[in-house]
Amino acid sequence: MNTTVKQMVEAADAVVPRISPAQAKEIIARGDALVVDVRDASEVAKEGKVAGAINVSRGLLEFKADPFAAGYDPQFHKDHPVIVYCASGGRSALSGKALKELGFSEVYNLGGFKDWVAAGGEIDPPTA
Repeated sequence: MNTTVKQMVEAADAVVPRISPAQAKEIIARGDALVVDVRDASEVAKEGKVAGAINVSRGLLEFKADPFAAGYDPQFHKDHPVIVYCASGGRSALSGKALKELGFSEVYNLGGFKDWVAAGGEIDPPTA
């Protein structure tokens, strides 16, 4: 039996809590959260990103988050909260599930960047 993307996102949503921009602001204010924008670099350049977030495109996330991978980014700590987001929430849901599978204990899906902007969240401006 084949799985659809919709089913994959639903399964990810079941294990990674979706949080509101207000909840994300509270977690970020604690000072130890890593905010990860999993959109493609061209999207980030065109629209900006959550202030202080790092951009790791969805296709590279596991390689950046796994300390045993050659491309590991030491900003990823399994014992710190990680907040992921994308354009609408699908890629971030899948990303969050992948991080949980890699052993990250506190992972949240902020959903879409547009929701953060609509809630008045601080952003780093576009570069393009």
